[in-house]
Amino acid sequence: MTAAPTATEATRPDFASQLHPVGPTAHRGEIPRWVVVSLGLVVIAGTFLRFFARSPLWLDETLSVNIATVPLGELRGALERDGAPPLYYLILHGWTKVFGTGDTAVRSLSGVFSAATLPLFWFAGRRVGGRSGAIAALTLGATSPYAIRFGVETRMYSLVALLVFAAWLLLANLLERPRAHWFAGVAIVSGLLVLTHYWSFYLLAATVVMLGYRWRRGRGTEPRHALIAIGAIATGGILFVPWLRTFLYQTANTGTPWGAPATPIDVVITTVLDFGGGRGPLGRILSICLASLILLGIFGRALDARRIELDLRTRPESRHELIVAGATLMLAVLAGYVSGSAFASRYASVVFPFAILIAAIGTKAIADRRIAGTLLVVCALCGLGASASDAVKPRTQAQQVANAIAAAGGQPGDVVVYCPDQVAPDVNRVLPDGYREMTFPDKADPRFVNWVGYAARMKAVDPEQFAGEILELAPDATIWHVWTSGYRTLGKRCERINDALAAARPAAKTLLDASPRIFEKHNLTRHPVS
Repeated sequence: MTAAPTATEATRPDFASQLHPVGPTAHRGEIPRWVVVSLGLVVIAGTFLRFFARSPLWLDETLSVNIATVPLGELRGALERDGAPPLYYLILHGWTKVFGTGDTAVRSLSGVFSAATLPLFWFAGRRVGGRSGAIAALTLGATSPYAIRFGVETRMYSLVALLVFAAWLLLANLLERPRAHWFAGVAIVSGLLVLTHYWSFYLLAATVVMLGYRWRRGRGTEPRHALIAIGAIATGGILFVPWLRTFLYQTANTGTPWGAPATPIDVVITTVLDFGGGRGPLGRILSICLASLILLGIFGRALDARRIELDLRTRPESRHELIVAGATLMLAVLAGYVSGSAFASRYASVVFPFAILIAAIGTKAIADRRIAGTLLVVCALCGLGASASDAVKPRTQAQQVANAIAAAGGQPGDVVVYCPDQVAPDVNRVLPDGYREMTFPDKADPRFVNWVGYAARMKAVDPEQFAGEILELAPDATIWHVWTSGYRTLGKRCERINDALAAARPAAKTLLDASPRIFEKHNLTRHPVS
């Protein structure tokens, strides 16, 4: 989030002028009908894809539903073990009370958040680039595979993007015209952001630093307005106070044991690729186009229809977004090294709106509107194509596991063992009732993963002893071992459990192999009574 400078169709030459409202000449004339129709089709297609996915819920989605559907009195305890803030889960709790817990129902909440962001793409794009900036921002945002993916996933990331855009627009208005309602809006949305995802702390810290610079170096009314904005963000922290005790517990006891800290270059490359839709051919093309537009938005300035000047001092229109987004990522990387936390590109949802806005500014560096329009068409087609492809891909082998167990004669009373516990929730969701389910290392509820002291608990359990205990619990029942390898801190423990079970029951048979083409992989081994 940053102080949003306002731009007309002409380039603003200096810092102070960026705070002026959009002039009446910025939007003169009607938008051509063919542009309106094309934009409408893009928005319709992008909105549809935000509500369409064929895959069953994968681990993170299933955990979201399972946590959100506990009684409200138990929600804090469930999140203490999970490590997430509460807002999304509270909203999802109420949503499921009305619409149920089916895959489409729970994913639709994220779709609503993502669809609600579309008008904000337009308003934010118009603020930084006039009418053409609005068209570019809406086109890129509506067809973004990143936005679409999290619009159809039962996680909080589409809500994060919505709140960041709302905060950006509210802050822009507060800096231009300090009023009580803008102050309250910035305070409330800032508080909601940190109650939605903890990376919002890095975003708000970077924003406060930028505002502090305005306070110290600004001209005219800038220092006073910047100080008011800092006060609004600080006031929003009041909303976090009731959650502070839980946050401190989570910080001390949970984390990301599934991954290692990332280097800055890894963060940049992964983020750009995933903003573009991943590593498929369409995703790679879109990543290149998006990265090119972002670079033009940072450095490019049109000289004429054929020439673009690169200003190494960066363009004033995008400078603040660039600094805040970059500082946010750097703070997150540094914090990751200090705390040993991993990076996932979904966390970058706090800076995704800035990437779209800078890319929209980049289209203005291309003076020939035909070329700029063609580039937007390429981005839109690649984005929709990559999103459609992703929508029909399975994200987990959970349903394959359940089908294989049923086809091989699984029946109530059989034992299903999960190693590690991270493979349990999504299989448990699609598995019929009646099975006795146990997780490694704790033989705990398969609906949840307890991240408190995770690595230490994993290492403390002897795999052969665990297998022996399972055999004692199921002397006359078939054991179905759902497992995978490659998890950090896991080593070869799941293989050792499988070998120990097979040694006791020589008729063991592998029914399903982990697929390298599916994100969440599962092996399934049947251990019948000999």
